[in-house]
This record gives sequence, structure tokens and C-alpha cells, in this order.
Amino acid sequence: MKTYKVNDSVIKYTFGNPIKTDAITINNEQLCNDPFEFFQVTNDKELKFTYIMNNNDVVWGLGENQRGMNKRGGIYESFCSDDPIHTPNKKSLYGAHNFIIVDGKNKFGIFVDFPGKVIFDIGFTIRDELKIIIEDKSVDVYMIHGKSSKNIVNKFLEVIGESYVPPKWAFGYQQSRWGYKNEKSIYEIIDKFIENNIPCDAIDLDIDYMEGFKDFTIDKKAFPDFKDFVKKVKDKGFRLIPIIDAGIKIESGYDVYEEGVTNNYFCTDEAGKNFIAAVWPGKCHFPDFLNSKVRKWFGYKYKILTDMGIEGFWNDMNEPAIFYTSRGLDKIIQVVKDLKGKNLDSYSFFELESKFLKMSNSIEDYKSFYHNIDGKIINHYKVHNLFGFNMTRSAKDGLSEIQPNKRFLLFSRASYIGMHRYGGIWTGDNSSWWEHILLNIKMMPSLNMCGFLYTGADTGGFSGDANGELAIRWTQFSVFTPLFRNHSAQDTRYQEPFSFEEKVTFIIKKAIEIRYALIPYIYSEYMKAIINKDMYFFPLAFIYKDEMSRRIENQLLVGDSLMITPIYEENSLGRYIYLPQDMLLWKAKDYRNRKYNVIKKGHRYINVDIDEIPIFIRKDKMLVLGNCFQSVEKLYNTELNIIAFVENRATYIYHDDDGKTYDYKMGVYSNLIIEIEKIDKDYLIKVQNKGNTSIKRLNFEVININGEMYRKIIYLKE
Repeated sequence: MKTYKVNDSVIKYTFGNPIKTDAITINNEQLCNDPFEFFQVTNDKELKFTYIMNNNDVVWGLGENQRGMNKRGGIYESFCSDDPIHTPNKKSLYGAHNFIIVDGKNKFGIFVDFPGKVIFDIGFTIRDELKIIIEDKSVDVYMIHGKSSKNIVNKFLEVIGESYVPPKWAFGYQQSRWGYKNEKSIYEIIDKFIENNIPCDAIDLDIDYMEGFKDFTIDKKAFPDFKDFVKKVKDKGFRLIPIIDAGIKIESGYDVYEEGVTNNYFCTDEAGKNFIAAVWPGKCHFPDFLNSKVRKWFGYKYKILTDMGIEGFWNDMNEPAIFYTSRGLDKIIQVVKDLKGKNLDSYSFFELESKFLKMSNSIEDYKSFYHNIDGKIINHYKVHNLFGFNMTRSAKDGLSEIQPNKRFLLFSRASYIGMHRYGGIWTGDNSSWWEHILLNIKMMPSLNMCGFLYTGADTGGFSGDANGELAIRWTQFSVFTPLFRNHSAQDTRYQEPFSFEEKVTFIIKKAIEIRYALIPYIYSEYMKAIINKDMYFFPLAFIYKDEMSRRIENQLLVGDSLMITPIYEENSLGRYIYLPQDMLLWKAKDYRNRKYNVIKKGHRYINVDIDEIPIFIRKDKMLVLGNCFQSVEKLYNTELNIIAFVENRATYIYHDDDGKTYDYKMGVYSNLIIEIEKIDKDYLIKVQNKGNTSIKRLNFEVININGEMYRKIIYLKE
């Protein structure tokens, strides 16, 4: 083992000869002699790291994963997996985020930088034993020290690099469905948003738009003049966001296929021939995204679509998903032939059924193809978790070359720590289950801990049928997620806002309007998290240090000022909540008509009607609220409403920038520094304007601890 000091808070321990993943961005590490603290290391057939937990230890992290924010009691396999049935027994989802924090008597973070399978047994096998098992003896392990869990996250974010920043319009609502098959169907959806006066910024295109499921192609029967169609859609105030999949169809004359074969850009099998597996188009090759030349080639292919006016993409099937290989299919066919005419008992039948189910995404298939990592041949299984990461890295690099100072929307299904620098993620093919609203809530801060800030789930659920109540309650939570997309599968119930009865449509419309009014706050808090290497969603325990806050997993802090308590159970018209301090409650029905109540600290039950979103403003904090228009680009907020809950003194920094470029990196942005101080029965309000801002007027509603309101209007000088 070699030990390196990365900085004052981070130590790297190198075992063997690890594969470079590019998860960490700091390269000025120095050899040191720091001991490997806390863990017992067993170096036998595989590496094992064992830590004995205390009863009150909380273990945060693991990004996109099952169970709670506190990962104690579970076993998790870090191995990007295309599994759409997200039940509690599943050990892997689409992302591999090997970062945890132990928060107890000892406080530390540990990042296992290994691109293959890692098992985290966090008190599952033995209640108080945290065990990390790596199938290899070569790995980099980073220990991060800090004063608190939040501080440890800040230190970790410093070494993994700045998170992805989308364009501001990408904070608007997006509508998607597998099944929007042609221009007519998309125009119908757009026209219904306009007719119902429901804000929306983008329509996401699933695999239907392609010719034969081939990347960077357009079905010309469904979209005769795609470039003109993109322009007409944008003239209506919408953008189109096409899907790009990881498999390239084997088809003579298809330029992406032909170029890949000619230049040896595809992953190979053991004999050095292009690896073949089936996905949507049938038999495919897979670009070798771990090869820098391939990334450059594939990334520049996005120009085919950006030249048609496309400004955003979602990368899918990049675990990579494999439906079957010829070898796997032949085995199944032979088994069926052998069983033909036989009387199958239950065991024989279940074994046969299991073989069919295991044919997709087979470990045997993952172990049968190879990457050329800039001259070094490596089996895919050893670097599996880097595939989706590098596909999105390829896209981001290509888009940066196409238009260097333009922000494109980009999000992915599969990911590894480090990919957060190149794009966001959605949480994959969830279901229209109430349990998945709660899973969505619990996942958000865990993803933020790993650098993924532009995140969200398929609102309403991808698989299954959503009823109106579920669609409402899920929308009411997604109002706060940076990526706000409603997406569903073909053959499921339509779940666009206007696909339900009139009352449901009205409530969802009002919730989306509240989202657009919240965009000044959401965007400000997102960008400050980027600049300050911080989170956007927090568990309560990251801010409040009382014991009860450590146990709360169904409430979230959103940015600097808000706490949310979403409704996630069917037929609920209220819920139990915990307030670590007095807070101001706004039961938001309409962003314009606002009523507030001061709720005292402690355990409470609050009534929450079906059309209400409970939003809590923390003590001595402010909420910045704008107006609502059909799209983000029409949000000309020349005035803002400032809702402040002030006992003594409150300060808020409102960040804004052009929302289109990376000029903010050069300090080109505006900050409004708002200070409110209670003096006797009055309030002193100061506003400093730093930078160019379009805001001309601030409307203040200041509420004190007794619920009394003070109003004031301040005009900003040019």
C-alpha cells in the first residue's frame, strides 16, 4: 500500500495498480505516511475493509440506491444495472456511487475508487459491522476528514470537481413519453399545454424518433423535415430533447456503424472481433467510450442533431444494457429443445423461467468483451461502471467543441462518480408506486453528496398506471427537483397534466406554476451550490445537530431557506412532521395568493389538502419568489417577492446570471445581498446590488415569530 496526501483533509491509499477512473480531479498529491484509519484490511483472494460501528452511527451516501438516507441494515452492490423493477431487495440500480460517510463518534468519508463491482455490507450480515468487499486487489481508497457530515461532503466535492451546470431553461418542466411517434402527436401535446396554459419548456423524444433505433438518425416518414420541425416547436416556446442510446446497429450503409468498424472504434470480443449484443435495433456494436479517440469521434456526432437546432440530449441504455447475445440465446434455445415433451415439475419450470430472466444483462456477457484504453486491453467487467460515465463525457466534450460557451442540457441513466462534471442523471425506469415517491425523496441528498445536483425522477412513474392523486403528489415533490420531467412507458396510462379529469389537471397546473415562480430561488441555490462546492438537497441532520434530526428521512432541506415535507402516501390529507426549530409554513396552492402560519418546533401533525404543497421557511431565512410564464425564457422577472421569517436578523444572497453561457466562471453574474434586521417593532432592510441585474423592484413580506406581517417595497436604482 502507498499513501498520498491529496490535501489537508483527503488521504489516498493505493493498493496494487489501480485503473485510472478520472473521478478525482486533483493531481498534485504527495507521498506521506498517514496510517489507514478505522478499518481492518484483509488482503486475501479479495480486498475487504471492515469497520465496527457504534449503535448511534449513521451511514450516509451511496448516491442512487435503495433503502433510506441512512444506509445501515442494507447490502449494496455497486454495479451499474439495467433493472426496471426497483423493489427493496434489489442491490444495484443504474449508478455506481462508492462514497459513504460514517457519522458517529468517528466522522469520516470514504470513497472507493474502483470501476468494477464493490459490495457494501452495512450491517446486513452482522448488525454492527460495515464491510466493503472489492473483487480485485488494485484500488484507490480515499479517506476524507471533516468536522461534520456536511463539511466532509464539501471536502469531497472539492476533489471530484465542479458539478454540471445546465442552461436555465432546463429548470423548467419537461414532458416525455415512450410513444410520441411523429410530428402530429408532438404538436398535439404542445398545443394542449398551450390551450391549458400550463408552463412547459421541453418535450423529450424517446426511441420513436429514430430510423430503426439508429443513433443520430431521423425517421423521415414520421418527421419529414426535422430541422424545420425543431424550429417550429421552438417558435411555440418548446425545445425537443432526443434520446441517444449506447448500442450502434449493425447495418451496412449506416455511417456511424461503417466509421466505427473502419476505425476500430467498437468494443471487441476475446478474439479481437467487434463484440455483438442486441439492444433496441437488434444486434449492435458498442462504442469503446473508455478510449479517448472513440469519445472524440462519438461526441462530435451530436453535431448532426445540434445542426438541426437541438439543444439537449438524454443518454440511455448505457450501463450498458444488453437484451441478449447469440451465445445466450443459443443456450436458451437448446435448453428448451432438451425439455420439449418432458413433464416439468415446479423446480424444472422455475429453473427454465430463471434462465430466460437472466439472459438480459448477463454477467457472462459483461465478462466476454474488451476495451482498448488508449493501447491497453482490459476486460469490460473490470471497468463496467465507467461505461455510462464516459458516454456522457464523450457527449459533453463533443458539445463543448461544437459550441464552447453554450450550455446544453445533458443527462444520463448510468453513472459513476466523476460523471457529475459532464451531465445530470435521472433515476431510471421507476414505477407508478407510492413507495417510489418516498424513494425519490430519500435518493436526492445522497446523489447530491456524490456531486450529482441536476437530478430528478420520472415524475408519475415510468412503468405502470398512475392515478390522479399519485400524479399530483409526485408533481408536488418534483416541483423542487432541478430536473423536473414527467415520463412514462408505452402501453401505460397517459399521465400528461391534461390526461386526467379537470380537477386533477387544474391542481397539477397550479403546482407547475408554483415551480416556475420558485425558479429564481431554485436557480440561485443551485448555482451557489456549484460555486461553493455544496449540496442543494440536505438531510435535516446536515444542518440541525439534535438527535431527532438524525432520524428524519421523509423531509428535506432545499437550499439555504426551505424545508419540505412531501406527501407520499395514498389517501393522505396530512402527515406527521418534525420541526427542529420554529418555522413559517406556506401551504402553497397558488403562487400569487399566499397565507402563512408560524409552526412551533417539535413533533406536529399538519393537514395538507390535495391541492396544497407544504413549504416551510426556516427561521431567519428568506424565500425569493418570482412570477410564472409559459416557459423559462419568458420569465422576465423585473420584480421579486421576498418572503422572510425573521426573529432577529436574516441575510440572503440572490444569485443570477445569463443562464446560457459559462461566463459565471469568470465572475460574470449578479448578486443581490439582502439583509433584514429587527429593530424594536420595525425592520431595517438593506439591499446591495453587485453586478448587473434585471430586478427593478423587491416586494417584502416579513413575518415575525408571532405571525405578524410587515410589508415594504424597495425599488432598485439603475
